[in-house]
Amino acid sequence: MKRRSLILLSFLLPVLFITATTCNNVSRRSPDAAGIANSATDTAFILFTEYEHDFGTVTAGEKIAYTFKYENQGNAPLVISQATTTCGCTVSKYSRKPVQPGGEGTIEVIFDSSGRNGRQTKTITVSSNATKPLVLLKITGEVINNNN
Repeated sequence: MKRRSLILLSFLLPVLFITATTCNNVSRRSPDAAGIANSATDTAFILFTEYEHDFGTVTAGEKIAYTFKYENQGNAPLVISQATTTCGCTVSKYSRKPVQPGGEGTIEVIFDSSGRNGRQTKTITVSSNATKPLVLLKITGEVINNNN
């Protein structure tokens, strides 16, 4: 049973990643253009200025941070309920206060490259009350060890 679950999970993760990455292109449009929000219902709509950030080359042991910016383009307050990361080397910081329509917010992501080597890709899953309740953010970088 565990093996079947592992096989199923290894198949579904790439599919989810591809779906999330291609969906980002649609979500960059305004709510009205995407046909998601209309004045008849009160909904929050989260739009990030970017969904991926590449740190470039990082020396092993460095702690580096990047701040993702977003806007509530809906007509109801937006509340981020959580921003989870794929490993303990990455943490996120964000405000739990509602972002009013037209308001902006940030999610800071801090990556600790200690004990890491080579190309790194970390995903942050942002959960909110928006029309698209889950949004994936991604950070990447090449960690080099200067001790070699």
